[in-house]
Amino acid sequence: MIKDYFVLAIKNIRRRHVRSWLTIIGIFVSIAIIFVLISLSLGLESAMKEQIRTLGADKLFIYPTLAAGIPGPNSPIKMSIDEVDVISRISGVKAVSYISMENGKIKFNNQIKYFLVFGIPLVKDSISIFTEATNLKMDEGKFLSKGDRGYIILGSEFKYGKLFEKPLKTGDNIILNNRTFKVKGILKTFGNPQDDSQTYINIEDLKDIFNTSTRVDYIIVQVHQGADLKEVSARIEKKLRDFRKVTEKTQDFSIVTPEELLSSIKSVLNILTAFLIGVATISLIVGAVGIANTMYTSVLERYKEIGVMKAVGARNSDILKIFLIESGLLGLVGGIFGILFGFGVGKIIQQIAITYLHITSLQPSTPPSLIFGCLVFAFIVGSLAGTIPAYKASQIKPVQALRYE
Repeated sequence: MIKDYFVLAIKNIRRRHVRSWLTIIGIFVSIAIIFVLISLSLGLESAMKEQIRTLGADKLFIYPTLAAGIPGPNSPIKMSIDEVDVISRISGVKAVSYISMENGKIKFNNQIKYFLVFGIPLVKDSISIFTEATNLKMDEGKFLSKGDRGYIILGSEFKYGKLFEKPLKTGDNIILNNRTFKVKGILKTFGNPQDDSQTYINIEDLKDIFNTSTRVDYIIVQVHQGADLKEVSARIEKKLRDFRKVTEKTQDFSIVTPEELLSSIKSVLNILTAFLIGVATISLIVGAVGIANTMYTSVLERYKEIGVMKAVGARNSDILKIFLIESGLLGLVGGIFGILFGFGVGKIIQQIAITYLHITSLQPSTPPSLIFGCLVFAFIVGSLAGTIPAYKASQIKPVQALRYE
């Protein structure tokens, strides 16, 4: 019986194909938007999870901060090498690395541009912790090693982007704030132009050029294997509060774990996705109204047909099911084409991000659950939109329907 309902509903949709396609457009657009937004959000979340996973589950990140501040050379809150010494003596801490940052002027082939310069201590443990925590991988050349002075590591944009008229390569000389540095290596891409435009030098070179003295902008802590990350974090937090003479309320530094970092990123993505889906819902409402309007018209056109079906034994519930399935199929077809279109749009966005923005992390993720969920959602929306017209059709009296002109 259910199969007959679907066959009849499909025949009615095909008989009014022009009107049906116009009705489907509203659902098609809204499902496409929702599908693209959710798939991109899932893709970004997956990329962030992978990025966080590479940081390792044995690291903490500490930086000076205000309520809405971020670490960097212009931050009014400062940390120093003294904090690094304090942290290194805390129980559970295996090794500590740190970073100082400055905005540097780089000259190459008579072109001058400004980039963020990272200074890192070139000792064995510090180098390994830093490269692990930042997931640095070499595209060419080698990373800085112990004792290197006058060498610089460049992000991938210096080679593959258009930062300078001529791409840089290993062995080139550049001038950083009036001092010559030799390029020792070029990094593989991080996935976004800002990170891929960063440079890295020995912390001692940074101190000489920028007179940063003992200032530290970012501290990376590696804990001993088997140590509880939260317990070590709590000990570090207490020690630093005492050392910096601040309270819990006036604390001017932050300590985050990879899990907390991922949680923050997910919260931002969820808020953004929810907002955009809210906008897409407006289109969905318009599509639902279109389905309801089409079904009302269909009821009027098929008044006599409904009377005949009732005269030969069709029950109210049979008429109700036929119209609900028909409106649901309108939504389902709109959902199918919306998903196909959304999949194509997602791939186009991915290619634009890679080709023009050099962002590799913006990749849509389309798990079967997302596709199935969108199809079910589209069918339900269509069915709900046709509920009132279907109910009215089921209440038509056979005698009145047969006399209807």
